[in-house]
Amino acid sequence: MMKNKVLNTIPKTLFSTYCKRAQKLLEENGFEIITYQGESVMTADEIKAVGADICGAIVGCDQWTEDVIAACPKLKVLSRFGIGVENIDLEAAKRHGVKVVNARGMNSDSVAEMTILHVLAVLRNLINLDRTTRKGGWMRYSGRIIRNKTYGLIGFGAIARNVAKLLQGFEPARILAFDLYPDMEAAKQLGVTIADLDTVLERSDIISLHVPCTPQTTGMIDSRAFEKMKNTAVLVNVARGPVVDEKALYTALTTGQIAGAGLDVYTVEPTSADNPLFALDNVVVTPHQAADTHETFDAVSYFNAQVIIDVMNGKDPVNWLNP
Repeated sequence: MMKNKVLNTIPKTLFSTYCKRAQKLLEENGFEIITYQGESVMTADEIKAVGADICGAIVGCDQWTEDVIAACPKLKVLSRFGIGVENIDLEAAKRHGVKVVNARGMNSDSVAEMTILHVLAVLRNLINLDRTTRKGGWMRYSGRIIRNKTYGLIGFGAIARNVAKLLQGFEPARILAFDLYPDMEAAKQLGVTIADLDTVLERSDIISLHVPCTPQTTGMIDSRAFEKMKNTAVLVNVARGPVVDEKALYTALTTGQIAGAGLDVYTVEPTSADNPLFALDNVVVTPHQAADTHETFDAVSYFNAQVIIDVMNGKDPVNWLNP
């Protein structure tokens, strides 16, 4: 009897090293895994080349457009290895009878910790201190701390709430949060004050972004937003690159409108080496790695595998995005 085939588009080394429980779960349930053999992002042509026989896919950052989905006639489920699904055409998937699921809430610990890491690295000028020390320098830099500062969260989902939990030990003066549909009970429990966007921008010493990329959030942090922020403010983006207007950010950082930024995401990814932001000393950058920990890879991939099994057994999946 021919086995159902599942495509894994996660880079080979990552999947084989950190996703062994997921592999075992799929294999024990009779699935054959087709694993992407590269180490970057699987292309549309590469997906189409194996798409004829797959019933499901664990999806990384690869693009699932109408024509890619159409090239996979047996496809029933796309299980996103993460949260953002801007790389998947949800409506096209629905038309083809493909359920799309994300791992919402499962990487919140990792991303929250990376958020604080970026904040501290910018406040204390960590990267430049590291570089100059390695070169034999003895650079002196008077940084700042989180204690007694106003921290602003833009977005108040699972990640932002975990950031708020972590912040308790740093004793900020207060935590503000903007969200279109805020969880008021969680805000009360965490000591967070829900405010409008302008209030968060104007009053916060540190701001971190935790919103999805949608037509409403694309470019929401623009020149107008930077004009409202304190000139001592630090901005951290661990959400999605298009949420921030990168040209406006560059201007804000080079004219003193804000003091610094930590970036894990970019408008175009992978971003090129000539990105003007990379030339600035008041910016800390990482390559979309906020969720990338051993624990998250294991948990998310296991969730992805279980979702595919559930769908193929006729069950409605958890976190179904296009019913």
